[in-house]
Amino acid sequence: MSSSPNLYLLIALAPLAGAILAGLFGTGFLGRPIGRRASHVITILGVLISAIGSVVVLGDVLNGLRFDGAVYTWSLIGQTKLEIGFLIDPLSAMMMVVVTSVSLMVHIYTIGYMADDPGYQRFFSYISLFTFSMLMLVMSNNMVQLFFGWEAVGLVSYLLIGFWYTRPTAIFANMKAFLINRVGDFGFVLGIGLLFAYAGTMNYGEVFAQADKLAGMTLPGSDWMLLTVACICLFIGAMGKSAQVPLHAWLPDSMEGPTPISALIHAATMVTAGIFMVARFSPLFELSDTALSFIIVIGAIGALFLGILGIIQNDIKRVVAYSTLSQLGYMTVALGASAYSVAIFHLMTHAFFKALLFLGAGSVIIGMHHDQDIRNMGGLRKYMPITWITFLLGTLALVGTPFFSGFYSKENIIEAAGQANVWGASFAYYAVLIGVFVTSLYSFRVYFLVFHGKERFDTSDHGHGHDAHGHDDHGHDDHGHGHHGGKPHESPWVVTLPLILLAIPSVFVGAWAVDPMVFGKFFDGVIKVLPQQHPAMHVLSEEWHGWVAYGLHAFQTLPFWLVVAGFVISWYCYLINPKVPAAIKANLSGVNKILENKYYVDWFNEQVIARGLRCLGRGLWQTGDRGIIDGILINGSARVVGWVAAISRHLQSGFIYHYAFAMIIGVMALVTFFVLIPQ
Repeated sequence: MSSSPNLYLLIALAPLAGAILAGLFGTGFLGRPIGRRASHVITILGVLISAIGSVVVLGDVLNGLRFDGAVYTWSLIGQTKLEIGFLIDPLSAMMMVVVTSVSLMVHIYTIGYMADDPGYQRFFSYISLFTFSMLMLVMSNNMVQLFFGWEAVGLVSYLLIGFWYTRPTAIFANMKAFLINRVGDFGFVLGIGLLFAYAGTMNYGEVFAQADKLAGMTLPGSDWMLLTVACICLFIGAMGKSAQVPLHAWLPDSMEGPTPISALIHAATMVTAGIFMVARFSPLFELSDTALSFIIVIGAIGALFLGILGIIQNDIKRVVAYSTLSQLGYMTVALGASAYSVAIFHLMTHAFFKALLFLGAGSVIIGMHHDQDIRNMGGLRKYMPITWITFLLGTLALVGTPFFSGFYSKENIIEAAGQANVWGASFAYYAVLIGVFVTSLYSFRVYFLVFHGKERFDTSDHGHGHDAHGHDDHGHDDHGHGHHGGKPHESPWVVTLPLILLAIPSVFVGAWAVDPMVFGKFFDGVIKVLPQQHPAMHVLSEEWHGWVAYGLHAFQTLPFWLVVAGFVISWYCYLINPKVPAAIKANLSGVNKILENKYYVDWFNEQVIARGLRCLGRGLWQTGDRGIIDGILINGSARVVGWVAAISRHLQSGFIYHYAFAMIIGVMALVTFFVLIPQ
């Protein structure tokens, strides 16, 4: 098998074929000739084909292959072609491998996790459709196809978040995600429109070739730089898709969906689409310091303040969700520091260890008979040994333990922020540095409460009212099971096998890939950095002496000791002296209230924005619809017609001399008109 447009089509379309077959013939839409087993076999086979093809493509790319071409002309508008095409280079090839490999693990995991769910075939159809959408996004060579994939992953995430559509909370969560993403997508469309209007093309390569010309333009009617406005608009799209402040509020609520989609969409693929997009458009972003400053500040706020919210969560999935928000902030900081390769590197390492943590959380939920409250757990290590060790490995990678995958990417992000040459870089540096401690604190809090200490699950039947987030409001992620009680148990092999397979790259992929991806020539010609204006990567490269030396040096650095501090404090507070967290909560009740209300972002959205829009809508309805359209245009015109009819009916007298008189008056009027107008 060798790389060719036909192989690229096979990689993209194989998951789509599986989604169509399982969706149409396994869900009752066109009958049920395909059963549960056949549905998961077909969809897994489609994703497996894509995964194998992606590995082949990556191998060819490493040997120097590049492809940028159209496979289908969708429309022709004047001289502008709207095409379906593929751009195969190191960035897209790496993303293809990440998307398909994580998706394959999720598909296998779903066999065990959704075993008793009545929507089994529908779920497999959705996740395969999502895989197709994400592949179209990362493989695109033009902005039209990028936007198609962008919107398609948003649509499928809407379907998956609201998968259990009989729950009001699930319906609210998927609508919230849909609406917030539309806000970001509005900016994204404006950015694409500006680039198209002034570059005259949708093709990446042709737009990037005009980057210097675009950088010299201003927005008509203002002194704003065109490229700055376009890049900020594009990044607003990334803020929605990659859950950046203030468009982040949808992601924690998206935990309403089944756990497998949390791993697939909200850890490894969809939420990283914005990071991928900014890296892809690096030739443009690199020419706007204003846009980079905006990006690094937004990322720093998310990395620190959204991570803090993870400390107070008691739903195991929500802790991991806030961790995702924080790590997306880290990636965004790297983008703002012009360390695009480091951002993509962290995207890759994060995809593996965060998918592992989400699937590990799902395994815990299965073992706990669908109880998600970490306060009802404890001591699970001896009941779930495989889940325990894999979850521990994922946690060590997340906090940045030396020699684990997350260490190499996070440490380089911190150093890049310290060397960045844009406004807000100092704030970003301290934010990501403090974020290391915060990440360690909430990560080991979950680990100790779930797997160590006193067994609390024997009283869990009486403790369900504790967590407003994880229980009655959110339905326990029970997918049709109900609470069975009894001792915890290890999950079936279809659940634990993906955990083991994801644990391997979570440990090793960082050390293996850091040299070529970050400091080598892997992204040469794909990611553009101007070293004179933005020296962060140049400085990091000069200080790089290999992954072994880097790991050993970490024991002398502040981030490592912040990790240790988070570990020790979590160990003391949640295993040795559990009264300490309660005392802190009592003494900092005001701060705790702010955190429990998630900085009042949801309150602001609901009480200010949503209520304001409702008032605006009501005003437009009363004034515009009822007053102007109905009252004046429709009813008013009807009244005018009635008035004209009432007058004109008097002219229809039935007397011939009346009609003759009207005809004479008309002729005189016409003659007068033609005489008076100038010739």
